[in-house]
Amino acid sequence: MNNLSGKLFYQYPSLKEGVLIKRYKRFLADIQLINGEIITAHCPNTGPMTGVCQPGNKVQISQSNNPKRKLAYTWEMILIDNIWVGVNTALPNQVVKLALENKLLPDLDYRTIKPEFSLGKDKKSRLDFFLSGGEQDIYLEVKNTTWNNKNIALFPDTVTTRGQKHLRELMELSSVGKPVMLYFINRGDCDLFKPGDEADPEYGKLLRQAINLGVKILPCRFNITPQGIEYLGLAELAF
Repeated sequence: MNNLSGKLFYQYPSLKEGVLIKRYKRFLADIQLINGEIITAHCPNTGPMTGVCQPGNKVQISQSNNPKRKLAYTWEMILIDNIWVGVNTALPNQVVKLALENKLLPDLDYRTIKPEFSLGKDKKSRLDFFLSGGEQDIYLEVKNTTWNNKNIALFPDTVTTRGQKHLRELMELSSVGKPVMLYFINRGDCDLFKPGDEADPEYGKLLRQAINLGVKILPCRFNITPQGIEYLGLAELAF
């Protein structure tokens, strides 16, 4: 394990603080900045954001200088019960790639990292990472989660047929390599993990089957701050 564990290894650009007014049309969020200005930011999270979309709470946003962007601001995180929770679902794969490059994640033997690996003869299905050069080929899928029950992180927070599909694919890959499901816990207050059976009982059933078939589960804890992201280690399975 690299000594970057527990230290800031992903840094945000300079962020601006504001207060969430409302989220709407899934991709839009109205936010009031400290100076009183109300702006519309891109919400890079298509899910229901159960428990973390709370108007009136503090948020942090980034600003892009790209003149071609329709919206200059991106909603990055929100403060829930004094804990910053990551909102930008485009970030977890970038952060996991950094974690892989820095050898932060346990029990993974590899030399080469290939993002966006296509599966099957038709190449229509894709996993987030293919790791090679070790004793076994490793097939790794990443899922972001912000839903919690006290100190327990839960995934998913809604029915996810796509997530179910990925679990089935990982189970099939157990005969040819080492399949890994990595849950990116996008908040620092959860040290336990379990499937969100209440939201998607089928997913919970499939996850238990996957574990029995040898799919490795990595519930990775990350602490989110306006300065950056640090890796806290693994949560314990609570099921």
